[in-house]
Amino acid sequence: MPVLPELTDATLTLEDRVAVLTLNRDDVRNALTGTALIDDIERTVAWVNATPEVSVLVLTGAGSAFSAGGNIKDMQARSGDFEGDVRTLEARYRSGIQRIPKALARLEVPSIAAVNGPAIGAGLDLACMCDLRLAAARAKFGETFINLGIIPGDGGAWLLQRIIGYQAAAELTFTGRVIDAEEARQIGLVLRVTEDASLMEEALSLARTIAGKPPHAVRYSKRLMQKAQRMHLEDFLDYCAVLQGISHNTADHLEAVNAFVGKRTPSYRGE
Repeated sequence: MPVLPELTDATLTLEDRVAVLTLNRDDVRNALTGTALIDDIERTVAWVNATPEVSVLVLTGAGSAFSAGGNIKDMQARSGDFEGDVRTLEARYRSGIQRIPKALARLEVPSIAAVNGPAIGAGLDLACMCDLRLAAARAKFGETFINLGIIPGDGGAWLLQRIIGYQAAAELTFTGRVIDAEEARQIGLVLRVTEDASLMEEALSLARTIAGKPPHAVRYSKRLMQKAQRMHLEDFLDYCAVLQGISHNTADHLEAVNAFVGKRTPSYRGE
């Protein structure tokens, strides 16, 4: 069993190749500022990337909220992460909350956001940084920065339109409207909506399905999905050919083929 990293404001578990990171600051509705959650997320991603026993990362929140984003009381007081002049705040955003999208962009395994409650502002953007999103029926979503006279400083304007399209993202960003889980499903923001009590069961079921596939193919597939967003087709196909050549020469590929032909359940070793 790999040694888990030490976290401050989140908990981490690993079972059946599925890591579950739970934001654990319900006292501030899992706010990403004024807590150690930025460090915890960054540390978890580095650990996952260095741990071949992990195939999927599930991210969820403890308590009533997934994440309320920034701490509004600190904004009101212009203290903590929101204290200082223009130059100071610019530097703090770069060295602070913007580390989360950069870290999750480096994540080498598929990620699932299990949105257990409101995902507001940077909390919504955090969910958008994951590959897949499942929502509890009580979840709510809002790109609400404009309601506070600010903009998505954590990359939300880049993320949201790539998931739901420009027009839908523009409407949510320009109005600051909060939507429920069902509307989020209808516009493609979340994959499925579940009963509140069933959320983690559904998320773990999906995660275990992915984790049951050949580990190298899971990580390569994640890499391909990311590269496809920023490469020209011809260059991308060259890249695919290289990874496919590697994949054809793995023991797990041969095991998958033999299991398929033999009509049995495969047993993968990550080789």
